[in-house]
Amino acid sequence: MGSGTGPVRILIADDQADVRSAFRMILDVQPDMVVVAEAADGAAAVAEARRLRPDVVLADIRMPKLDGLEVTRQLADQCKVIVVTTFDLDEYVHTALRHGAAGFLLKRSGPVLLIEAVRAAMAGDALISPQVTVRLLRHMALPGAEPKPGLRTGLGSGPGVKAAAAAPQPTAGPTEELTTREREIAELVADGATNAEIGAGLFISPGTVKNHLANVQRKIGARNRVGIAAWVWEQTVGRQ
Repeated sequence: MGSGTGPVRILIADDQADVRSAFRMILDVQPDMVVVAEAADGAAAVAEARRLRPDVVLADIRMPKLDGLEVTRQLADQCKVIVVTTFDLDEYVHTALRHGAAGFLLKRSGPVLLIEAVRAAMAGDALISPQVTVRLLRHMALPGAEPKPGLRTGLGSGPGVKAAAAAPQPTAGPTEELTTREREIAELVADGATNAEIGAGLFISPGTVKNHLANVQRKIGARNRVGIAAWVWEQTVGRQ
């Protein structure tokens, strides 16, 4: 459900009208979702999101005026942004999540994952296409990883795209040390466990898990669960 008791309100941002139409058809038939607006470029997406205050924005990467990565950076503090794209590039995924994306899907992932990504985002999780998940975390864990050759070719020149071409920077250390329990929960998140699964395994309530995760995010500067997972991977590599 969206804010309050109504359905999840969604804005679709993609420069291809047929893609916007297909996404609308998939989402509008869900009983807990409604598409409130469409945008054909990134600047319009940001303006419409600020005007309508949707719960979720689906943003393509390659759009005129502002690319989806910059849209994510500008809107992530206001709503859940899920990047949906044809470009299967680790650097794009990395940058989107660093900017606070609540999910990253390849367009070929299909309607079921699209629907589940919206629901996951509203639940405070971040769904990533299975095709890129393991590769993404390995890439984020490698210090000094170089961008792929030819990354910028034909993919636009928006600020988010340029940021994606840079080598990923290591996550800063925590502003406060994590407690033993917080570190334990962070490692379980990195293994893909849900709040309910973590609570059951540690004999604590899901609400307590959520409070611990909020503390972890604040201390390490992560914006969502994927940020926590990336931090755990970086710490693991650093100890090797």
